[in-house]
Amino acid sequence: MAKILIIDDDPDIITSVRLSLEAAGHEVCEAHNGTEGLERIQAIHPDLIILDVMMDTTTEGFQLTLQLRNPDPTSAYKEYREIPILMLTSIHSTTPLRFGPTEDYLPVEAFIDKPIDPDKLVRKVEALLLARTTT
Repeated sequence: MAKILIIDDDPDIITSVRLSLEAAGHEVCEAHNGTEGLERIQAIHPDLIILDVMMDTTTEGFQLTLQLRNPDPTSAYKEYREIPILMLTSIHSTTPLRFGPTEDYLPVEAFIDKPIDPDKLVRKVEALLLARTTT
């Protein structure tokens, strides 16, 4: 069983993700914006973070990711750099923009599009958790 933190401002998304992951045996915690997310990360040290792209601002998820992955050895979040991040987005279905994980700008392990397919979500989470334990 893994401890998973979902950071999203949409209570319906949080509920659907929670139900899917708890049914798969995981413990799920939640935060509703980036500031609360950083606090929860420090409090619970999750095994995996599921992060929405757009919350209070259109790039809040990206900004949070960059804070967590900051390579500066004095970063306040350096001990959380290795936590896998699965980013949720509806951008691909609402705009012609396309993006994916990159080491510099979007240092996340994977993206998943909204609306979320529960089975696909659980498979992706399990794969990310497995990859973390084998590296």
